[in-house]
Amino acid sequence: KQWYQRRVAITAGILEYNGAAIVAMKGKNCVAIAADTRLGIRFQTVSCNFQKIFPIGKKLFVGLPGLATDVQTFANELKFHTNLYNLSENRELSPKTFLSMISNFLYQRRFGPYFIEPVVAGLDPKTDEPFIASTDLIGCPMIPEDFVVAGTCLEQLYGMCETLYKPDQTPDELFECISQALLNAQDRDAYSGWGGVVYIIEPNKITRRELKARMD
Repeated sequence: KQWYQRRVAITAGILEYNGAAIVAMKGKNCVAIAADTRLGIRFQTVSCNFQKIFPIGKKLFVGLPGLATDVQTFANELKFHTNLYNLSENRELSPKTFLSMISNFLYQRRFGPYFIEPVVAGLDPKTDEPFIASTDLIGCPMIPEDFVVAGTCLEQLYGMCETLYKPDQTPDELFECISQALLNAQDRDAYSGWGGVVYIIEPNKITRRELKARMD
């Protein structure tokens, strides 16, 4: 039992080592994903423009909170396998298929895992149905109907999202909602913050906006 508790504590420490705040929300025929831009070594800030959200398809994005080295390694692996899928299948990867791909990759590495907890957000290439999901570090998926959060300020993000979220929001309303949730949550977490980036994914366009935040 003591060995198990020590193992869990070490894993949690690695996931929180660099800090992150990522949130995705569903709207009416649109979806949004947002992340902070801070890269830190616990309380020491290293950079304030670290990429945590990666484009995978035309209407598909993944957010990767966790250990920074694993974030970059796993993002490159996902891009490689996504390109391979597009070439072999001659069609675009759907968000549900992409989630299954992530889940399989992470479960294969469960005894020496990537220390990340991916967040998927996108629109189905055929129906434009909004889709959001997340997994833990061994690939167990969660597909909610409203919003999904990940990172070191998990509890703060849950509180803000439950307070502000409304179903069937327009793209502008969704941007305001996800921005306020992200900014107010990361202000209450010392490991994340220093700005933010928001992607609003609609059937005919993708909008990227940068957020200014407290720098202290």
